[in-house]
Amino acid sequence: MSSRTRSGSGTAATIIIVIADIMAFILALWILMYLLDANRANDLVNFIQDAARWLAGWSYDLFTFDKAWARVVCGYGLPAVVYLLVGHGLAGRLRRV
Repeated sequence: MSSRTRSGSGTAATIIIVIADIMAFILALWILMYLLDANRANDLVNFIQDAARWLAGWSYDLFTFDKAWARVVCGYGLPAVVYLLVGHGLAGRLRRV
C-alpha cells in the first residue's frame, strides 16, 4: 500500500512540475518575443502575450523602471522564477511524503 501512495504522490509531483514549467516557459517566451520585437499583429504572439499577462497579473507593473524592456524582463521574469521555485519545491515535498 505504501508503494501505491508513493506512486500517486510521484505522479502528482510530476504534474505540478510540468504545469510550473509550462507557465514559466510561456512567460520566458513572451520576454523573448518582446525583446526581439515580435509582430504583435500575429495570432501566436497575441496569444502568448495574453497568457503571459494573465500569468503575471499579480506582478504586472510591480517595477517602474524607465526602460520598457527592463519592466518586461522583471515584471514577467519574477513570476516565472516564482512559479518554478514554488512548483518544484511543492513537487519535492510531495515526493518525500
